[in-house]
Amino acid sequence: MAREKTRSQQAVQRTSDESAPNPVWFKPVMFGFMLIGLIWIIVFYVSQGVLPIPDLGSWNILIGFGIAFIGFLMTTRWR
Repeated sequence: MAREKTRSQQAVQRTSDESAPNPVWFKPVMFGFMLIGLIWIIVFYVSQGVLPIPDLGSWNILIGFGIAFIGFLMTTRWR
């Protein structure tokens, strides 16, 4: 009987943790990642491959998309 209560209490705790609001910093960081990734790609195209890191060449596009993708992944946890 005691185990059942603790399991149900744990289930309630899990659902309350899952529905808890995000910290204040979450939204700015999420949008920041998306914007930084977009700016990275725009700078690469506007500078014709000279910036942001010239030695990487076209890999700069992948880096920009990767940074933006982190922001998009964070949207799945946004409440």
